[in-house]
Amino acid sequence: MRDVYRSLLTTLSGILCLWLILGFWPLSVGSRITLSLLVLLVCGALLWRQRTLSLSREEALRDIQDDSLPPEDFQGAVVLACGDNAALFATENRHRETRQGWYLRVKDAEQLPLLVQHLSLVRPALVSQISVLLAVLPESHLSADAFAQQLRGWQRAVVQCRSTLGSLPPLWTVSWISPPAASADPEPVWFTTVSTRSGIQVHQPGQGNLSLSEWTRETDAAGRLSRLSQALWLDSFLAWQASAVDSLLSVRQSELPAMKPCAQGICMLPVSGAEGNLWQQHIAAITALEPEQSRSEGEPLPLPELLLSALPRHRGISRRMVFWRHIGLIGGVFLVLAMLASFINNQRLIQSVGDHLALYHSLKGEPYQPKLRAQQRLRADGALLDDWLRRGEPVRYRLGLYQGLRLIPPVEAALSDWAPPPPPPPVIKKIVQGPKTVRLDSMSLFDSGKYDLKPGSTKLLVNSLVGIKAKPGWLIVVAGHTDNTGNPGLNQTLSQKRAEAVRDWMRDTGDVPESCFAVQGYGESRPIATNETPEGRALNRRVEISLVPQANACQIPGKPQTPSQDDDVVQNKMEK
Repeated sequence: MRDVYRSLLTTLSGILCLWLILGFWPLSVGSRITLSLLVLLVCGALLWRQRTLSLSREEALRDIQDDSLPPEDFQGAVVLACGDNAALFATENRHRETRQGWYLRVKDAEQLPLLVQHLSLVRPALVSQISVLLAVLPESHLSADAFAQQLRGWQRAVVQCRSTLGSLPPLWTVSWISPPAASADPEPVWFTTVSTRSGIQVHQPGQGNLSLSEWTRETDAAGRLSRLSQALWLDSFLAWQASAVDSLLSVRQSELPAMKPCAQGICMLPVSGAEGNLWQQHIAAITALEPEQSRSEGEPLPLPELLLSALPRHRGISRRMVFWRHIGLIGGVFLVLAMLASFINNQRLIQSVGDHLALYHSLKGEPYQPKLRAQQRLRADGALLDDWLRRGEPVRYRLGLYQGLRLIPPVEAALSDWAPPPPPPPVIKKIVQGPKTVRLDSMSLFDSGKYDLKPGSTKLLVNSLVGIKAKPGWLIVVAGHTDNTGNPGLNQTLSQKRAEAVRDWMRDTGDVPESCFAVQGYGESRPIATNETPEGRALNRRVEISLVPQANACQIPGKPQTPSQDDDVVQNKMEK
């Protein structure tokens, strides 16, 4: 879920950046394309990096399973058990849960900062509840130098957690030692130190917290000797702890700051240890007392529950709250940038329309062409503003900053205070045009494959050719056409013959000289419709008759040409 949230935030950021670039900021097309590609590349790289870090983190934390982590609504302390923590957990367990705390076993010092980082990502609400427990079992060490080196490693790991948490996590130390053989108490005894003012407190089941002096007095004569021996044992351990543990943590090194535990605890109960361990070496050097018999190795040591109340507590922030905070931050940044872009766009609109108005008012209108061009620009501005008024302005001008409404009145006033002079009336020339082309259906005049006029086609020809009249200077062009059915050569001949038949009828009926006609047969070469359908082929089977101006055409034998005024106009048009 953590990676999903981060991917969603990255994707949302990319979408909002593209929206800013493409929808708000006044950029050129090339700049928009370049910035959009850059945003896509950056988002892709971030998503790939997040995926790579997730895989590497999973590899580093392969021993930490999410089912061993506390739930996000856990209200107790989250304790990262470091140091000699093997005796606190069963063999297969990696955590222990109590009413007040959730103890997580840290395998080694290198894993501690990674675990803290992992918790901050998957359980951010529990970050403020994290503390580091440094478990000390002197009876499990044989070399003082090796023990000091181990403490240095854990101290360095705690310092590395500061980069994730922002400060050093609360550190507290708890030691488990075997009591003296003369001790008569069957239950473990806890000695705790929370502050120097309260001193050492003693906690024993059924007795509550007592001061060390009260604890040594409140017993019978037989048990007092046992408690005195435990008190002497405690003094000896405190001396060893001051020299072996506290001196290392409280002294500042070159790369490590000084650390003061917020609480300390000592538990006296039989502990499984090695022969000749550090505690035995220390006891042998100062006293003749012997440690109690070691406990079974399979039973975990008791947890320091009574010290959890002394740990600093803060209210945490859940992962969902962090996600929505990031959403709010991204949305706020987007809104600020979008409003800034909208303000710039509106200022540019005001400046553009203002410049057009200033130029328009500065022109006197003589000559009128410059002012007319300025007026046309203002008309374009007014049409744009009016369109935005009816349909709504573009998004890049919105967010409550649109200034176009106050520009409409001055533009309309400027457009109404001047009009260009009317243009001069156009010179109308009389141009004589011939009639339109007459198109006759071949199937109405001829039988299929024939070129002899059908009986009864005379009426159709008379009605269709009313406007086709012979006149000097005009040529009557008769053109025949067919569809693409059949042989192309035969179709061309058929179209020629049909045109000649129509020409002969017009010549004989109107007593028109041969020089007034031109006959053409095009066959299937000039269709006016598709030949793929019966309707198209019917349209292509036709005879077209038109008048074409041509000098010296349609001369009557024995009479010179007397050109009319209309013929001169046509002739002049042809010469031009």
